[in-house]
Amino acid sequence: MLEREITINNKEGLNSRPAAVFVQAANQFSSQILIKQGNQMINAKSIMGVLSLGVARSNAVTLIVKGEDEKEAMDAMVKLIENDFVLE
Repeated sequence: MLEREITINNKEGLNSRPAAVFVQAANQFSSQILIKQGNQMINAKSIMGVLSLGVARSNAVTLIVKGEDEKEAMDAMVKLIENDFVLE
């Protein structure tokens, strides 16, 4: 299991477009990917779950990844966040 705290810095936070890109990327991996903010922890592969967190710009979240491809998944999700949710 890998865990990493990261700050969402894009101007929209995790609203509809960035959330959709995030969920799409998460679904490429077999590992379980969770996002934790405060007391809430949701499945990063669920668009409704991601949107329900209401993550705004400059909010910190914790990514938790468990599974066979956890390192690749964590690296990809962190890169996506750092690139302001632009897929390469």
